[in-house]
Amino acid sequence: MEANTRSTGRLPAAFLTPGSSSFMDFLGDHSPELLPGNRPLPPVQGAIEAPHGTTIVAVTFSGGVVLAGDRRATMGNVIAQRDIEKVFPADEFSAVGIAGTAGIAVEMVKLFQLELEHFEKVEGTVLSLEGKANRLSTMIRGNLGMAMQGLAVVPLFAGWDVDREKGRIFSYDVTGGRSEERGFAATGSGSMFARGALKKLYREDSTEEQAATTVLQALYDAADDDSATGGPDLARRIYPIITSLTEDGFKRFSEDEVSELARAIHERRLEEPDGPRAALL
Repeated sequence: MEANTRSTGRLPAAFLTPGSSSFMDFLGDHSPELLPGNRPLPPVQGAIEAPHGTTIVAVTFSGGVVLAGDRRATMGNVIAQRDIEKVFPADEFSAVGIAGTAGIAVEMVKLFQLELEHFEKVEGTVLSLEGKANRLSTMIRGNLGMAMQGLAVVPLFAGWDVDREKGRIFSYDVTGGRSEERGFAATGSGSMFARGALKKLYREDSTEEQAATTVLQALYDAADDDSATGGPDLARRIYPIITSLTEDGFKRFSEDEVSELARAIHERRLEEPDGPRAALL
């Protein structure tokens, strides 16, 4: 088959025959070694030092959902990268934020994007948001072998549900277990601190800008207590990535928009270092 392919310059017939609507299944049938979870790892002793992404947060608002992430990647106690991107569009109405082993997480996102695009081309329709969340769950479960060796990926998935006309958030564990979150969610090393901030600041009737301010405040609090989370770096002009998903689709906030919000929060924190207070009752 390979010789024939080289001589004719054409793909084998199996590659041109419509089959499963899952790109993961297609890849598993024809080149299973390309799937991240199928790659053999050399024997190692001790912990594997690889760049890790850290904190991702999401908040729903009256017109959709905001998904954001800090920009720091760490390798042990060292900052490996200050401007890594951790939030990506999955398709027109959904996005995924990555926490965990950075290289494998980015590769998984690219494969997820292909999975959704392949389904749309084969079936002629778009997967429901629930279906997209399930596909991502399957991919994470396929990485379980590597996760057990310390190379885990724990994303946060968010999107605009076209059928229900609202924003939704899904969180995962390393085994691919999926949970739908109500209102807000956080994952990664600084998630405990970010979630604490979100509990106090979340408002169901927030506008898009208020939701963006909320996630930025949460990331600020996470960076304040978690060394692996990077806050807004005003000196280097490196700011968290903030995206929103509404009935108009995916949108990434511009650097100027995030900069303006970050500087306003920073100025306020010079007066109140612990951030805004929530009402007692």
